[in-house]
Amino acid sequence: MNARTPMDLAAATATELLPLLQSRAVSACEVTQALLDSIARNESKIHAWTYLDPELALRQADEADRHLAAGTGGKLCGLPVGVKDIFNTSDMPTQMGSPIFKDFTPGNDARVVHYLRMAGATMLGKTVTAEFAVHAPGPTCNPHHLSYIPGTSSSGSAAGVAAHMVPVALGTQTAGSIIRPASYCGVIGFKPSFGLVPRTAMLKTTDTLDTVGVFARNVDDAALMFDTIRVKGIDFPIAHEILNDPARQQIGDRPWRVGVLRGPRWDDAEPYAQQALIDFGRRLREVPGLEVSDVVLPESFNQAHAIHGTIYDRALAYYFKEEFAAHTLVSPVMYDIVTRGNDVSVAQYQEALKRQTALAHELDDFLNGRYDIIVDLSTGGEALQGLESVDRPDNCLIWTLCGVPTLNLPVFKGPLDLPFGAQIFSRRYNDYLLLDFARHLQANGIIGANTALPAFTA
Repeated sequence: MNARTPMDLAAATATELLPLLQSRAVSACEVTQALLDSIARNESKIHAWTYLDPELALRQADEADRHLAAGTGGKLCGLPVGVKDIFNTSDMPTQMGSPIFKDFTPGNDARVVHYLRMAGATMLGKTVTAEFAVHAPGPTCNPHHLSYIPGTSSSGSAAGVAAHMVPVALGTQTAGSIIRPASYCGVIGFKPSFGLVPRTAMLKTTDTLDTVGVFARNVDDAALMFDTIRVKGIDFPIAHEILNDPARQQIGDRPWRVGVLRGPRWDDAEPYAQQALIDFGRRLREVPGLEVSDVVLPESFNQAHAIHGTIYDRALAYYFKEEFAAHTLVSPVMYDIVTRGNDVSVAQYQEALKRQTALAHELDDFLNGRYDIIVDLSTGGEALQGLESVDRPDNCLIWTLCGVPTLNLPVFKGPLDLPFGAQIFSRRYNDYLLLDFARHLQANGIIGANTALPAFTA
């Protein structure tokens, strides 16, 4: 294979880099340095990183090179990963987007960071998050147009992957904080089924909603990351049984059964976004191996946003009561949410949890035997101008509430030539089935094998 330039290495996907690293065609230090150079060129415009120590990154890469030379490296040996700044890292601060935790170093690794390190990955740095992974935005800009929003909570991870500063990155979603940034930044964002990725030693905001996921520039990279960070083995019997069940994770010889959904927040989407999804449904009907039909959800799903809001506000009020009481270094947005949450009674919260469970079962029953995949809008259009802009309502939080796996497909462009996506989802725990469907679309040219570098328009 021809030698690759630093720019080529920065633009490469994880699944392109790993064979080069394992064959020692390139070194981990070369890959890491190429990404550090990309960051040096672009970070002053994009602001994707909240902590970066080039010397630490290169020391990790040097250790990876020693393992690669000895043949003792794991499956991700030498691969740089971006870490959303709500995951504990033993050798870097975990500041959670809040001045309250400036320079706080927990001294341990989150479970998912541990899994990545065990696989040999390099933790390149910590990416920007919204304050406490909620709504008050950080400084990150959209790589496709710097005056437009990148999405909130996992913004740094999405923008860093889109701008070729890092091939893959960790994110989390409590409402839409993986799918929305992926949509606006034009990358793959994968939110696995609730409960499949451990949340030990990371910021907790809501017990029944917080979900760990990943950003990547192709489907194979997202699948590789998921397979590394998910729970495994007989100690996790539900995941072990279902994720290894061919009847749940494969379709066999029959066509894919695909539903195109307008969803409860259809009227909040821009007309051009509505038309994009309608046209995408027509395009899917031409893809070999697909049976595509329009789908309408039961009326009960119109209550999903209210249920989510009750759970979200009350949980935040519980977990951030000390910060709320101090009333210092907390944004007005966060303070307002906790204020609302304090007005939610225990009985109202418990009722909302019951309704969440009922809705999740209803969606599973609705999908079972009827649809393998549902296609929906990721966001109601392209990114909005102004880093303080408030997102349009969308359907993302419904699928988070129901715990199903979702994945952003970077397939649309808006009137300003900015990206936005379609999201696909499947039954809870049918994560590998969902990823295989995305691979099917990739193989048929519906999505690309590597997202192009944005233009960094001022």
